Amino acid sequence: MTDTISEGTAKLQLDEETGEMVSKNELKKRLQKRARKAATAASKVQASANPPPTKAAKAAKPAEPSIDPDAMFSQGFLSEVYKLRPAKEVVTRFPPEPNGYLHLGHAKAITINFGFARYHGGKTVLRFDDTNPDAEKEEYFVAIKDTIQWLGFTPADITYASDNFQRMYDLAEKLIELERAYVCHCNATDIKLQRGGEDGATPRYRCEHAGQNVETNLKKFRGMRDGEYAPQTAWLRMKQDIENPNPQMWDIAAYRIPKDQEPHFRTGTKWRIYPTYDFAHCLCDSFEGITHSMCTSEFIMSRESYEWLNQLLVEFQPMQREFGRLNLKGTVMSKRQLRALIENRVVRGWDDPRLYTLKAIRRRGIPPGALLSFINELGVTTANAFIEMTRFEQSVRQYLERTVPRIMLVLDPVPVVIEGVEEQDIDVAFSPKDPKMGSRKLRLTKKVYIDRSDFREVDSKDYFRLAPGKTVGLLNMPYPVKAVSFTTDEASGAVKEIQAVFDKETKKPKAYIQWVPDGSPAAEVRIYSPLFKSEQPLSAPGGFMNDLAPNSEVIWPNAMIEDSIKEVRRRAPWPEAEGEKSGEVGPESVRFQAMRIAYFALDADSTDDKIVLNRIVPLKEDLGKSA
Repeated sequence: MTDTISEGTAKLQLDEETGEMVSKNELKKRLQKRARKAATAASKVQASANPPPTKAAKAAKPAEPSIDPDAMFSQGFLSEVYKLRPAKEVVTRFPPEPNGYLHLGHAKAITINFGFARYHGGKTVLRFDDTNPDAEKEEYFVAIKDTIQWLGFTPADITYASDNFQRMYDLAEKLIELERAYVCHCNATDIKLQRGGEDGATPRYRCEHAGQNVETNLKKFRGMRDGEYAPQTAWLRMKQDIENPNPQMWDIAAYRIPKDQEPHFRTGTKWRIYPTYDFAHCLCDSFEGITHSMCTSEFIMSRESYEWLNQLLVEFQPMQREFGRLNLKGTVMSKRQLRALIENRVVRGWDDPRLYTLKAIRRRGIPPGALLSFINELGVTTANAFIEMTRFEQSVRQYLERTVPRIMLVLDPVPVVIEGVEEQDIDVAFSPKDPKMGSRKLRLTKKVYIDRSDFREVDSKDYFRLAPGKTVGLLNMPYPVKAVSFTTDEASGAVKEIQAVFDKETKKPKAYIQWVPDGSPAAEVRIYSPLFKSEQPLSAPGGFMNDLAPNSEVIWPNAMIEDSIKEVRRRAPWPEAEGEKSGEVGPESVRFQAMRIAYFALDADSTDDKIVLNRIVPLKEDLGKSA
């Protein structure tokens, strides 16, 4: 695997500004582009210093254009949403059901709801839609609150649908009294026929229960409440309009008796019946004064039933609007599919870095600011977005490139003894782009360690790293080194040690490799790759479990990392983004670029005595042009 990661750098050269290894042609293009940019900047400076006498000096433009974080609210879809209801006091909400961990798609909904309110000087409510105790657990409540805080958002209030159970029950009785609801005993097969059967091929109709009088419906509904009916034998259905072309108006359920009758996390066994999402959501929005109820586009047909119910029962009328979902190609995100991966021991758990739950994304080391930046880049429309994983990783990589320090890591170390070395400390910057990151001391020792894949016992013309009689540059080393001999292990035949000398005659070696000093800390490094082979795992023959990619996790147990990891760890979080400024930050906030390899973060399995690293994203390397 280390050959796979490093082999492509054989003919690559170091881009000293970015720390990447790229082909000679790519480096030439970059240098030319930077030269043109510098010349343009210089001409602007000259023009500013000597402005024409008849014209006013123009304002200097920023060197690198940045995306306006408020653009998604000031223009486009969300701008039009506000114009439809220009409220003086904007109130939004994020209403997760606490039956699992949030995923990448939820990050978009969180960003939109909290950001929209902030932009318009309003507030956002975090409301738990805790109406299904059979599926809800305390750990999900805690995880959701923690995730929102990690993303950098603070709700004005934290509420629960269960705060309003009695109020919603009373309104359900009112709906019955208005002859707009009835208790139904039909099973799922019967209801499907009433709604037109397969593909709507038969006429829709109401069951006999729809003709019950108010008194009968009230008696039955109270019987549901009091435990007189077994689970799933009685439903309260809204009496809507079965002639309406919208399925959300075909007498959908308002109350149900959950199958397992699990005690509710907050109300215990007080209630035996619970409101459905379609009943509770719109009413809670009204109770809390939500001005703009924004949800994903699968709820667009629910808007009609949302408005129908609120107009019947409550005075305050929120406005619902729908935005397109964020979907990522090459993975699965539904709770059922993720649970199958966990139960079959394909992944470690909900936070396995190969998954795209926000818990897993966080453990992998992706910064909260990178997620927000990615969502902002995409913008918001009514169309569902299907994003390639490479685009997501590129956005994360661009964010990390300018915000984390750079140090050296060796995955499969082999010692190199350099003859005649005078041990000394070398002062090396943490970043060539940001002097404010400071520098660290790198010890030049007689024995150093390079990656085993950076040495060949037999040289070839198309190979530019270390080999007998060949010179290679060691990053940040004062001189290149030339291998003069090597020894091998008698049993395995593997290279055991390389002897080398400084090559002071070669000014510009054709390749540079990373190294670490003797005595550097050991580390376990986990290299993560996509979990699935295809971009559409759910469409794979035999199902998504047959689309699993081999070697999606490769572990290097005996890697070595330079000692400055201690300083990087001490100064975390990298970067100091909003979601990690306050409170206790996790090990995933220790992020850095391992030069020539990838971006990494400290894993939760790390201890004071053991370093465990997760690969966040690979470096952008031009491996296609030259090996």
